[in-house]
Amino acid sequence: MRKPAAIVRKRTFEIMEQSDVPQSRNGKHRKIVGAILEDMEDLAPGTALKIPLKALQDTKENVRAALSRESKKRKIAVATAADAEYLYVWQS
Repeated sequence: MRKPAAIVRKRTFEIMEQSDVPQSRNGKHRKIVGAILEDMEDLAPGTALKIPLKALQDTKENVRAALSRESKKRKIAVATAADAEYLYVWQS
């Protein structure tokens, strides 16, 4: 008995070696979150960063979420507040 011929179809996506797949997450908020956390290192107690929302290049909600994830990973207690023009960030 003959085996049926394999059906050959064109792939939709590119193939690569698994060893070449990036293992770290470098999301689109990496630069702004890194800059915020770096600036926070020099904050005196009782002070906050005042970041113009225009500088975020995304919604304040998305940046806050990314900041929360990264600060938890680094074990830094961060608090935020916002108004119509600025995002405020400080160590809590």
